[in-house]
Amino acid sequence: MDLKTIRYEIHDGGVAVVTLSRPKRRNAWTGRMHTEYRWILAEADRDAAVRAIVVTGDPEGQAFCAGADLQALEGHSEKGGYDPGTPQDIATPGYGVDPAFDAAFAYHFGVGKPILAAINGAAAGVGLVLAAFADLRFCVPGAKFTAAHGRFNFPAEFGLSWILPRIVGLTHANDILLSSRVFTAEEAERMGFLNRIVAPERLMDEALAYARDLARTVAPGSARETKRQIYRDLHRDAAAAVREAEALLDQMAREPDYKEGVKAWIEKRPPVWRG
Repeated sequence: MDLKTIRYEIHDGGVAVVTLSRPKRRNAWTGRMHTEYRWILAEADRDAAVRAIVVTGDPEGQAFCAGADLQALEGHSEKGGYDPGTPQDIATPGYGVDPAFDAAFAYHFGVGKPILAAINGAAAGVGLVLAAFADLRFCVPGAKFTAAHGRFNFPAEFGLSWILPRIVGLTHANDILLSSRVFTAEEAERMGFLNRIVAPERLMDEALAYARDLARTVAPGSARETKRQIYRDLHRDAAAAVREAEALLDQMAREPDYKEGVKAWIEKRPPVWRG
């Protein structure tokens, strides 16, 4: 695919970096960006060399993602309805793992690699959605967040009403979603939305270091199955979670990476994962 709104790089240590890049529009979201983003996630998920994914915004845009492009919103208004602007044959990363993941942005849960959002500026509307559906969130001080939908007569977008209560609890989710108010990184950290706040000049270094460490120390199969367990278990009972964990334990103990993990631990050396 010819990438016009996304940059994609694979760094040392098996870390893919996905950069939302429409700097003149504060990395605002469009149908084209969503199409490219899904294609890139599918590519990263298929690539055995990629062990973790970092998503960030083009720093020249001075935002992580400022939400839907206002020109697109104006177009929706003129057409008298919502148009996602995506093709019928859009890529389906993460689909087919669990029916509960087969929808826009919920597909993040089916992607078999951990996804870390390096939030280097404002995250509004769909920018907040992207951050919420990432597995981990690092952020610069003072970054501003908002659901934004209230001012446009929209509902809470793309599953925010499902994911936010599970991250920050119902009280904070109600505050964020019912008011559509702006809140800061510092508030977000206190709510439990962020894993850590990092100085701007250190954000990508820390995000990449964390992702590389995860890729180095955690077997790819373990990362994949643990991630899927987490999100499946959000919508089922404890007994079902235990039964699947037991079945996975029996299955994964037969894989070469289990033997390698034990051997590396005994020999006090870094493991060499086969994936």
